[in-house]
Amino acid sequence: MTVQVTLKSGEKVKINDHVYCSPPWSVRDGTPYSVARIMEFLPPEGAAKGKGKGKEIYTRVRLAWYYRPSDVSDRPVADSRLLLAAIYSEICDINQLRSRCHVLHRDKITDLAGWKKRPDRFYFNRLFDPYIKKEFDVIQATDVRNLPDNIRQVLTSRYEYVVAEKEVVPDLTDTLRLCGTCSEWCANPDTVGCDRCKNFFHMSCVQPPLLAKPSRGYGWTCAPCSKRHEEEVDKHDVRHPTPITKPKSNAPAPRGRGRPRKDRSLAEKEENVEIKYFKMWPFRYFGQYTVAEDTLDPDDLIFPRSATRVGPKYQATVPSTVDVPSPLDLEQRGGDNTVEVLSAINNLTDEEITELETWKSVLSRKKENLQSVDWLSEAIRRFSQAYLMNRGWSTVDMSVPTRVEKWKKGETKYTDREWSAEEVAAFEDGIYLYGAELRAVHDEIGTRSISEVVRFYGHWKNSRLKDENAHIRLTRHKAKDGEKDEAPSADAADPFDEDEGSVIRGFSRHNNSCGACRTRESENWWRAPKGLVTDILCDACGTNWRKYADLNVRPVREDALPPGKKGPEKREGTPLNGPSAKRPRTTSTSVNATPPPNAPVAPQLRCLACQKNGPVGKVLRCSQCQFRVHAASCGVYVDKSAVESWVCDVCQNQKDMESSMNTDCLLCPRRKSKKKVQYPNADSFLRASKPTEGQGWAHVLCAVFTPEISFSDVSRLRLVEGISTIPKQRWASRCTICGETNGAVIRCSDCVREYHTSCAWMNGHRFGFEIQSVRNPRREGIAITFKGETGNMVPIVCCQEHENSKRELYDVCETDETGETALQVYCRTYKQAPVTQAHALLRKARRLDQTLNIHMEGLSSADGSAETVLQCDMCSTQYSPAFYPSKHYSDRWRCHKCHLEHQRDGTFGFSPADSLSSLDDMMDV
Repeated sequence: MTVQVTLKSGEKVKINDHVYCSPPWSVRDGTPYSVARIMEFLPPEGAAKGKGKGKEIYTRVRLAWYYRPSDVSDRPVADSRLLLAAIYSEICDINQLRSRCHVLHRDKITDLAGWKKRPDRFYFNRLFDPYIKKEFDVIQATDVRNLPDNIRQVLTSRYEYVVAEKEVVPDLTDTLRLCGTCSEWCANPDTVGCDRCKNFFHMSCVQPPLLAKPSRGYGWTCAPCSKRHEEEVDKHDVRHPTPITKPKSNAPAPRGRGRPRKDRSLAEKEENVEIKYFKMWPFRYFGQYTVAEDTLDPDDLIFPRSATRVGPKYQATVPSTVDVPSPLDLEQRGGDNTVEVLSAINNLTDEEITELETWKSVLSRKKENLQSVDWLSEAIRRFSQAYLMNRGWSTVDMSVPTRVEKWKKGETKYTDREWSAEEVAAFEDGIYLYGAELRAVHDEIGTRSISEVVRFYGHWKNSRLKDENAHIRLTRHKAKDGEKDEAPSADAADPFDEDEGSVIRGFSRHNNSCGACRTRESENWWRAPKGLVTDILCDACGTNWRKYADLNVRPVREDALPPGKKGPEKREGTPLNGPSAKRPRTTSTSVNATPPPNAPVAPQLRCLACQKNGPVGKVLRCSQCQFRVHAASCGVYVDKSAVESWVCDVCQNQKDMESSMNTDCLLCPRRKSKKKVQYPNADSFLRASKPTEGQGWAHVLCAVFTPEISFSDVSRLRLVEGISTIPKQRWASRCTICGETNGAVIRCSDCVREYHTSCAWMNGHRFGFEIQSVRNPRREGIAITFKGETGNMVPIVCCQEHENSKRELYDVCETDETGETALQVYCRTYKQAPVTQAHALLRKARRLDQTLNIHMEGLSSADGSAETVLQCDMCSTQYSPAFYPSKHYSDRWRCHKCHLEHQRDGTFGFSPADSLSSLDDMMDV
């Protein structure tokens, strides 16, 4: 019983029918339909087969793909009906089938011009192999004559076509070649032909046997012809042979260029011609690297092959004269001392495997390690060693990142160190520029070995495929949820496209036109691929693009386009014959010619830190407050697809509320009267703020240029730490710019002036980093190299009066050859908190203890007794992080809570946290 399936367009298709196939418009990103042949219908994955005929439910289909020439190469092809066959199949969702089409071999079409004028008709005469990236000729199996009868009968009975190299086709279509000596079939690789009698011989049948064929440009003659020629020379009766006419070609006769014949019955007969299929394929490879006798095996591979790498060119030839040591002197290979056991899991019982899985999950707190191939392979190897040495599972330790291998001298890491965000960005830029040329990508990165780049490329590619598949599944799910039960309308060219959003309904044509032919009249409007003048296509152009990947684009002057349409974005799915973005060439003779339009440039954004323009992606703009800054200057790493939707930390906190809604910097002076929360101005770099460890906020500029401050994660500049370690003198000093005394000040690098970091920035002071040379790097700090200079990097702030200073400073956003900014290099080297020594809460407690110890020492020196017990005269408590003297009584004290409630106006005491608004703020400090 022939299985038939009804498509959404209403057509019925069966096995071996040719169809258009394509996912929804949002998934395929504007690319045209693919042409394929139905090999078989399949039930849902994992479902049992239906009982009885006609009860099966088919949701999947196996398709044999055809390629368009433009898919294989970037060169445009004039014939939009020409395809390339392939021995390649995939399983797809049956909902991706659009409608039926017809594909035939060129030799089976009598009137090619008439065939191409009919809709949904394609033809092919070549095959492309996607694995070895090579094209082959396709001929009919009945045209192959230079084969033994038994092989030829098997080949013609099973397959309709034969795939071979172009240079092999004349030998296959020639008459049967038999050896002139043994009368056996002459296979092409071991055959030599006589230039005089045109007979063929096996190279081994010739006396003496030939070791190799004649070089190119030379001929060979058999012994009888050579003897006959010598006799003619001796008799001086040499007769020059008559010129040999060109052998008759087996190609079809050229057809005339007149009007095509309109034979409808012949065309319909060619559409329904029967094609032989063997194991669902109509052709097999029979070319230069085929053994003819293998064709008799029904399980022989039918795929194209290339030359095998066997022989002295690829394998080493060891001379026999080399002194080989005695086998007794060498250790026997394959023994326990030469083979390293990578896994002994097959020797474990079920109980031991269960216990091993429990211990494996205990070894790492990171969940990503339990899914890492490198980590799991090393863990299994160490568990296997412990099992073979009769040690318990508790003796296995994964904290050591290295391992000792028997075939290497030293220790090696079983996994690569984690890639930083800068290295990942450089890797993706290299992939964008050079594709899979990993050596060029390795040179682009500069900090990784080629082996690390190759391994990371595999992981990166798998992650991209995972994201793409997840996106495809999500899109399919949304498309299924949004399907309508209504019948397709008669005026729609493709109901499936209408359901998934490719056909535009209710579209106004008064202010828009087709992106290809510029017409304003069309019954249906289709969504256009990227790269055209407008985003729509008329009915004819939309159908031609989707079915035939063909557009007749009318050239349009670029200066006549709307401002938002200049410089169309080129991407996958762009028509090859679309409007060119190149500048027209002008000569010196065209004096009065119209000047060419300006070449489109990438959009630029101005950074508020360095006041320099940069491309979108390197300079980010907050989608809410329009704050603009170099991504590398504020610790931000954004995927390319999320650049337009990036939100700064302050705006993101309004949604997440992970930190305080009061975003005032803890290091800047505080205003005494505030009626409502005011956010920093988005037109200043001071908008860049980062949360602190106590859920407060600090400016990036203040945190970087304050020496005592550090970051929990310098790559993102998040969780500012160490505010409590700032000396109290800096809190009590008066700013020379604003006159306030309740903020942490810094000192000018060239004079004694002190001011707040934010005041200096708003007043136009000079900020930068200086490389100071050192004589002994071990004693004088950590030396780094930035743009060719080596030394200690020091943050510098200079007043406006020192503009003529001879200091050579690197700007905050200035980058080196690796793409890192000066701010990034400084923070990565000097601002990282010691996260490996203690966790965040312990580091915070140690800083608080240090602050309280200094405070209690000050009280002891003032009171003269270290054993004095203080008590609050307001609430009588003896427990408080700090006690403060009363204004009116020298022998009375107040706890921190009462001091904040009743003494907000004064700034007296011993701690820099006197002006904080709550106890939480002091814990933050």
